[in-house]
Amino acid sequence: MIRKTLQIIVPMLLLCALTACSISYKFTGTSINYDVIKTIQIDKIVNRAPYGWAPMEAILNNKLQDVYANQTRLKLVKRGGDLHVAGEIVNYDQFNKGISADGYASQVQLRITVNIRFENAKTNQKWEKQFTATSQYDSTQQLTAVQETLVTEMVKDLCDQIFNATVADW
Repeated sequence: MIRKTLQIIVPMLLLCALTACSISYKFTGTSINYDVIKTIQIDKIVNRAPYGWAPMEAILNNKLQDVYANQTRLKLVKRGGDLHVAGEIVNYDQFNKGISADGYASQVQLRITVNIRFENAKTNQKWEKQFTATSQYDSTQQLTAVQETLVTEMVKDLCDQIFNATVADW
């Protein structure tokens, strides 16, 4: 009789203990206090690089907004955001990276640099930083053949760097 009662009571106590415990882990790693920070303003990142590829600006702007929309609960606003991200593409260039045995370039490196200004209106935190992403391609390929893929990869890297610098604990 006692054994049967224990078989009922022990699992119930364990269940109560487990439901009383709270373990929380945020996969995005954000350090946002949503009671205080509710909105974000992301200004259009414009291309001020001497050389550029026309779609790059739109790809960067769309991806940056998507990152905050998908990884936070912040509402995107046109102005007056609790957080404010602004900036410009300041460099887009390519240069020879690797040299083959015959003395010609074997690899070409493509690089994008963005200058970002960030402000947290609630904590008066402000900073301005540059973020750079690079990618390489074989010199036997034409830039036009690989540009979209490489720019998309570099934009993802840039957006991750910007996100981590603004709202993540990295």
